[in-house]
Amino acid sequence: MFARNVHLHLKPNTATLFTQTLEKDVLPLLRKQPGFQEEVAFIASNGTDAYAISFWESKEKAEQYSRAAYADVLKAMGNVVQGTPEVLSYEVCSSTIPKITARS
Repeated sequence: MFARNVHLHLKPNTATLFTQTLEKDVLPLLRKQPGFQEEVAFIASNGTDAYAISFWESKEKAEQYSRAAYADVLKAMGNVVQGTPEVLSYEVCSSTIPKITARS
């Protein structure tokens, strides 16, 4: 299992719109991607930092998404995100989420 952690800087007063955009535009697109498993998103208490962690069957599937559909996600988030999101990638080593399994 592979994870992508995206750190986004939100424009002021857009936390609610971020959540709405995630639900309406981003999650439906992610669900269509081969290898996509889950998404968990967080907004920091300051209301301007958000994190979205997506889980993928493999590094290859995550990279495939990154090269193709991720541009559409960035476009959808254009009204709420300022600057370029930071993306970090990881191998999952432990999880209590049933659908998310650690590498063997």
